[in-house]
Amino acid sequence: MVSLWENWRSGMRRGPKFDTVGGASTYAVELTKRHSAISLTRQGADSGHLQVNLSWRMRSSDFDGRPRRGGLLRNPLQAFKPEPVQGHTRGVVTVDLDLACMYELKDGSKGVVQPLGGLLGEINAPPYVKLSGDDRFGGSSGETIYVNLDHKDEIKRLLVFVYIYDGTPAFDRTQAVVSLIPSNGPRIEIGLDERAPEARSCAVVLIENDAKGQLVVRREVRYVYGFQSELDRLYGWGLQWGRGYKNKADRA
Repeated sequence: MVSLWENWRSGMRRGPKFDTVGGASTYAVELTKRHSAISLTRQGADSGHLQVNLSWRMRSSDFDGRPRRGGLLRNPLQAFKPEPVQGHTRGVVTVDLDLACMYELKDGSKGVVQPLGGLLGEINAPPYVKLSGDDRFGGSSGETIYVNLDHKDEIKRLLVFVYIYDGTPAFDRTQAVVSLIPSNGPRIEIGLDERAPEARSCAVVLIENDAKGQLVVRREVRYVYGFQSELDRLYGWGLQWGRGYKNKADRA
C-alpha cells in the first residue's frame, strides 16, 4: 500500500504534468544525467504524432530565500507556511521562452521550426515538424511542436531547443519542463532546472535515427550564451542565420 508520505512526495515532484493522448500510458519517464536516453522504437512509440511540449512558470522574485528541496523533505509542513515578506529582493524579471526545433532529413535538407520569422513547419510534408502556438507568459498549455513519426524513416535528426527571445536571460528563474508525448508508450520529461543565469538558449533533447535503425531520444540540456547560431555550431548543423523578429501581433 502506498503511504501518505509517498503520496505527498509524489505530489511535490518538480514540474507540471500533462494529459496523454491517443491511448498513451499515463506514467512518465524522466531523462536525467544518469539515465539520459530512451529508444522510442523499443517502446513501440515510433509512429503517429509525437507531441513536444514546453511549459514553464516564473519562480518568485525572492527565490533565493525559499526553502530548498532538502529542507522541505526534512520538514514537509514547511511547504504550507506563507512566504515571509522580503524588504529587498531582486526585481521581477520578464522572460519569454520559445520552443523550437532544428531538423535534418535523410535527403540532406536542413532547417528550423520556430516562432521567429513564422517558420512553423509542416506536419504532413517535409520537414514533418509543426509548431503550434507561442506562449509568452508560461501558461499551463505552453507551446507544442508536433512530429509526424509515420515519416520517421525520412528523418535523420531533430534538435529540440528553448531560447529566451525577449526579457532578462534568466533560465534559473523559470520552472521549465519539456515533455515528449508519443501516441503510444510513456511520456518523457526533461526538466530545465540547472543553474545558467546568463544563458539565452538551451539544447534540450536530440531525437535521431541511430546506426541500428532505432529512433532514440537523448537528453542534452546544454546551455549557451548566444542564440540559434551558437547551437548550430555546437551540433554542426551548418545553417545560415540572420537577425529575426516576431511580428507586432506576437510581441503585443
